[in-house]
Amino acid sequence: MTDAAHRLLWTIVALLLVAGGAVAFAASFGVLPGIDPGAALLGADPLSRWRLAMPWTTLAAAVSGALLALTGHQLLVWELRRPGSAVRGTLSHPGRRPGRTRLAAEVLVHALERDLTGDPGVRRARVVLTGAPPRPDVWIRVDLTPDAPAAGVREHVRAAVRRFATTAGCQPAHLDVTARIGPGRP
Repeated sequence: MTDAAHRLLWTIVALLLVAGGAVAFAASFGVLPGIDPGAALLGADPLSRWRLAMPWTTLAAAVSGALLALTGHQLLVWELRRPGSAVRGTLSHPGRRPGRTRLAAEVLVHALERDLTGDPGVRRARVVLTGAPPRPDVWIRVDLTPDAPAAGVREHVRAAVRRFATTAGCQPAHLDVTARIGPGRP
């Protein structure tokens, strides 16, 4: 699923939960017309039918609850998956002349990580590509040495991203850089 589909799905789930809560809240205070706040929410007839078919209604409620729990679990797994799984395989770009250029996404990621660690102030770098190949989102995390100059590292990261854009033939749509400074030596 795309990010927009996830946002739409979670918005619908949230609206359904809020609407259900609002109806139950209004019913408990007797705000809804024709509903007694002291009476059962379903009424006497549906309650007696529920009790009449007792072993099967309990089983149906248990199965419905299990399906709802599995659906919620799957939604949570989709939401918490790593963004690195979005772009795998190859990035394909149409050329100015007939033909296409195909680049392995893992090769680009490793090349950018290697380029970023070329600065002596950068201990380690992690890069994740997400989104559509022509304008991917680039997520960078660099671990710095305690004595690394911030301005120098910032310029090094900019230059590495420019080289990446030139090499890959695609300008990042979104660039997110996180820098962490490691502890100094005692």
